[in-house]
Amino acid sequence: MPLAVSSSRRALVLGLAAAPLAAPAFAATPYDAIVQRAEAPRRFRAPTYPSLSAAVAAAPANGTRPFRILVTKGLWDEQVVIDKPFVHMVGEDRKASIISHLAASGLTAPDGKRWGTFRTPTLFVRAPDFAARNLTIQNAFDGLAEMTRPGGLRSHDGGGPQAVALMLDKGSDRARLTEVDILGYQDTLFPDAGRGLFERCLIAGSYDFIFGAGRAWFEDCEIRSRPRPADPVDGYVVAPSTPIEQPFGFVFHRCRLTKDAGTRRGSVYLGRPWRPSGQFPDGRYGDPRFVGASAFIDCWMDNHVAPEGWTEMWYTGRDGNPRTMLQPEDARFAQYGARGPGAAAFRRGRGLTAAEARTYNRQAVLAGWPSAA
Repeated sequence: MPLAVSSSRRALVLGLAAAPLAAPAFAATPYDAIVQRAEAPRRFRAPTYPSLSAAVAAAPANGTRPFRILVTKGLWDEQVVIDKPFVHMVGEDRKASIISHLAASGLTAPDGKRWGTFRTPTLFVRAPDFAARNLTIQNAFDGLAEMTRPGGLRSHDGGGPQAVALMLDKGSDRARLTEVDILGYQDTLFPDAGRGLFERCLIAGSYDFIFGAGRAWFEDCEIRSRPRPADPVDGYVVAPSTPIEQPFGFVFHRCRLTKDAGTRRGSVYLGRPWRPSGQFPDGRYGDPRFVGASAFIDCWMDNHVAPEGWTEMWYTGRDGNPRTMLQPEDARFAQYGARGPGAAAFRRGRGLTAAEARTYNRQAVLAGWPSAA
């Protein structure tokens, strides 16, 4: 015989059964702008825009609070400049809300000139307090196909296959990216200015695919190397150009260094030091104030990581020699607590003690940014 159910309990059960399923979290969150196709049904109470650039243009020029933009599902093919503070982008779907553009250094831009590396980013950030979550930023240039075809662009050429997905440019500071896929091949991510925080992101590429002069903390990210069958080396994870007066460059904490199929064993270096050239009274050559800094702390590494760990990189010497080599021992490269098939007593770079490793912490790297601590 079934147990009796009280009238109050029966009402509760019936009420729950009749209630609609909870809407996704993003639907309940207020937005200031929605990037959405004109033919898509209206699901949110906010102004809609046909492109991300149009939504950014609607943000206040000197905002002091987040201007939240929902990027709905779709491939948003455009080159976007974030030149206003507190622009926050949230994707409806991490894999399906895609900001994309195709440009590579050696390809011809609409103005008839080569793009050049610094004009290729899909997304430029040139204002403080930018944030992005739950979406994909990619450069759609197919580096693998290009570098393996006869007569294709080659990385030693200044007009080569460099193709940036995201650049933290001059004016950027306190940029925060959470659960974002940043995809490219060569020169994928360019944190060149200010402080950046990357949490649970995927960053994929091959040559120098995280490079620049900024300060960045990577927490619980996947750093995925891609194959490069045209060369004996599949790649370099980082190529920092950290100013000597800056105590930290790129620090990876509890990250996973993974690989795409086809990436060869021992074929990827943790990094090499990039020394950009500058103009001086006695000529143009590598600026000695750039002494790259990067560290991997408590990271898991697959077997594509080279047993040397780090390697050298050429720059133009004061004597004009374009193949002057900057050695990793003359940069600020370090690691501690590596594990996994690629972990080794790396022959180059510096191994940290436990006490030294503790000084590479989020608060120190992002000093002066209390909300990110």
